[in-house]
Amino acid sequence: LIARRSEVAELDGIEAEAQELLALILAHLGEGYEVSGGSVRRPDGVVVDLEEDHPLIAARRLVQEDLLIHRALGDVHGLAGGILCFPASWTLSEKVGRNLMDVHAPVEEYDVDLGARVQRLFDGIKPGRPMMRANYLTYKDADLFHPMSEKNRRHDFTPNFMRVERQCLVRLPETQAVVFSIHTYVVPMDALSDAARHGLIEVRS
Repeated sequence: LIARRSEVAELDGIEAEAQELLALILAHLGEGYEVSGGSVRRPDGVVVDLEEDHPLIAARRLVQEDLLIHRALGDVHGLAGGILCFPASWTLSEKVGRNLMDVHAPVEEYDVDLGARVQRLFDGIKPGRPMMRANYLTYKDADLFHPMSEKNRRHDFTPNFMRVERQCLVRLPETQAVVFSIHTYVVPMDALSDAARHGLIEVRS
């Protein structure tokens, strides 16, 4: 995050939402975190200064999820900013400021009907009632950092590794922003059982 900040963070204009999200994370830290004044010691011993930088930087350093902030833009939602350390063949800077339909423009399956259903999902999220989904992609290598411009198309789908994203949608009660969090896991395909691999094929078919 620190080394690639300019590549993975878009923070302009989302201070209020980031501060609210940081407070929410602090209220739900699990066992092993030590909160002392304006800092937090993580279970791995790293101390995060909560006031040294942008609140979303602090929030992202406390959790393993990438954090994306969405706001209502009239009748639709749009990506206002966030931190994306582990992009799966897209780049955050190209998507900021665009509505959900435009963000997913390169995805052929994301048509008008699907876009309307996703927008209804965003509209229906209530504070205190998060939603979760998961997907999977296949990659040739186990790298977590896979940025790609939407001007390019991904061609290599060599199934050496399975990349799973656990995605959560959370409504912040004060700012009413929707946080889209992504927790990425990568496992070798040969670590899966034959039944698990067959199940993945069935899901995609």
